[in-house]
Amino acid sequence: MFGRSESAAVTDAIKLVLFDMDNVLCQYDRAKRVAHLAELAGSTSEFVHAAIWESGFEALGDCGALDAADYLRGFGERLGYPLSLDEWVEARRRSMRANEAMLEIAASLRETVDIAVLTNNTTLVADHIDTLLPELRPLFGSRIYASARFKTAKPDPRCYRLCLSELQVAPETALFIDDLAQNCAGAKEAGLLAHHHTTPEALREALMKYGLLEAP
Repeated sequence: MFGRSESAAVTDAIKLVLFDMDNVLCQYDRAKRVAHLAELAGSTSEFVHAAIWESGFEALGDCGALDAADYLRGFGERLGYPLSLDEWVEARRRSMRANEAMLEIAASLRETVDIAVLTNNTTLVADHIDTLLPELRPLFGSRIYASARFKTAKPDPRCYRLCLSELQVAPETALFIDDLAQNCAGAKEAGLLAHHHTTPEALREALMKYGLLEAP
């Protein structure tokens, strides 16, 4: 718990709040995505999950080891189905639902600090965010980054540092919010403050302690 002077000092220090996306700014239902892909490919959800996620293929997309074209091509090859870009985007879109309470918090924050998004994903997600989650653009503008852009992924400290370098923000002046504890640990290793996200209510309380939001 911060005292009043400590809270003011932290508020003065924090210039940016950096949000994860999946299961923070939106609810992400991977099972729904997998089921739709399985239907397209005439396969089973178990096969799709094993081919894309259990195999480590998706992680290659997240860390930028595969560029967007190679990722999409490899995705289809693993499914045994010539998946189009539109089909990939639609499957991803169906799995995402905006978390209105979290977006309200982001909207309040942007009145006093900068806000941005850093998500572990292929660049296709950032490139097609207006279709996938159109609620983000009015809040975050162009500051929506996929880890693949930086050729690494959370929790690698380089991912956060490269993102902040792009934003021209010093790590010690940034607060990172993620639902995964290991990603928060990576952020702290990179020099950021971090909050392990559980609920909007808990986040509001933490932001009030940081002096970034006022009590209702």
